[in-house]
Amino acid sequence: MSADKLPPLMIVEDDLALQKQIKWSLDRFECVTANDRASALAAQRRHQPAVITMDLGLPPDPDATSEGFRLLEQLLEADPHAKVIVLTGQNDQANALRAVALGAYDFFAKPFEPELLGLTIDRAYRLWELQAENRRLQALQHPDALGGLMTRDADMQKLCRLIERVAGSDATVMLLGESGTGKEVLAQGLHQASKRSGKFVAINCAAIPENLLETELFGHEKGAFTGATKTTLGKIETAHGGTLMLDEIGDLPMSLQAKLLRFLQERTIERVGGRQEIPVDVRVVCATHQNLKAQIADGRFREDLFYRLAEIVVDIPPLRQRTGDAVLLAHAFLRRFAQEQRRGSLSFSEDAVRAIEAHAWPGNVRELINVVKRASIMADGARVTAQDLNLPVPDAPAPESPAEHADLDLRRIREQAERDAVVTALARSNGNVLRAAEMLGVSRPTLYDLMHRLAIK
Repeated sequence: MSADKLPPLMIVEDDLALQKQIKWSLDRFECVTANDRASALAAQRRHQPAVITMDLGLPPDPDATSEGFRLLEQLLEADPHAKVIVLTGQNDQANALRAVALGAYDFFAKPFEPELLGLTIDRAYRLWELQAENRRLQALQHPDALGGLMTRDADMQKLCRLIERVAGSDATVMLLGESGTGKEVLAQGLHQASKRSGKFVAINCAAIPENLLETELFGHEKGAFTGATKTTLGKIETAHGGTLMLDEIGDLPMSLQAKLLRFLQERTIERVGGRQEIPVDVRVVCATHQNLKAQIADGRFREDLFYRLAEIVVDIPPLRQRTGDAVLLAHAFLRRFAQEQRRGSLSFSEDAVRAIEAHAWPGNVRELINVVKRASIMADGARVTAQDLNLPVPDAPAPESPAEHADLDLRRIREQAERDAVVTALARSNGNVLRAAEMLGVSRPTLYDLMHRLAIK
């Protein structure tokens, strides 16, 4: 198994010395590190690790496990496919088993043998690869209900649930949002979730000249105009039994708005040059980045048509407002382009991830696709940098000086208090470890662990 072609390993450990030890012993993997819950969740959003090792005792209270269990639940909620290996104390089997019950892949007691931990991580990666390939094959047979849309943003997830709820009805849906936010992807997802037997047909009302748009929508009879040598079905009729998407509906000419309104009311059409009314069963979804109410006020859009189209209105947030989605989508697009270009495995460098997170993405997902595709071509090696993306890199936050807050370092304060208590108990018991442990209210093995950690002989 080639570790450089796998997603990274994430090490969550607040003891920086132990964190370095684990990282050094697993140097065949690309590793990212975190020392508390917030930094671990941020690192997961950025790097999408396949395997995670984590200590249950995390700040602000490293002696308790509540923070660790909260992190475990949040990591698996964000990515149920990640393999989390919990590191515990020798006498902490109950919490280790609880972690496995919550979804952890395995547990390992500290102190541990690096070679054995490495073997466990290898097994976790192999399982992750097998499951990822299985999901890929299943996706080929059963397309995602929302057209493959990926998101970690809470508002976007609610939006997807809304679309799933209305999919089974025949209500007309209006998708509002900036250009490039994925309106057509959501419309396709709505069609797939509706289980309608007909086709998904899309037409961009802004891309077709006005004199041709009517025949594109409604079709024409043979001989309806010069050059009409045969009867041609329009987009509405082609979508019979399925879904019709009217993209950029705000650019529909006033001359066609009345005819579209009649179709929505009567559910029949007349082809250009024809007299026969043809019934059509079609679900209509429209989309626009324009302010239709402002156009109504200006007399450029019919108010009665607006209310026919806006039975269900969905506002799609721009990419810059979707927490974590830019990096999530960038990783997915990079994998796709690497496969298309047969470049093997490509991944983002740390500066590239920071640049993606900081960029405002005025062109939304469409801009992100273009930027990542260009970078996948321009990158010299397996790591795509911010320079390849042609994006500026924000300054990394300056590390705080330890001296600035030395008096507030909870771990240092706790360790000093523990040291003082252990030394005092050993002195009062004349070095008798059993009696000292009884004074401290701990077991003898726990006291030995404390003495070893605090370097007390």
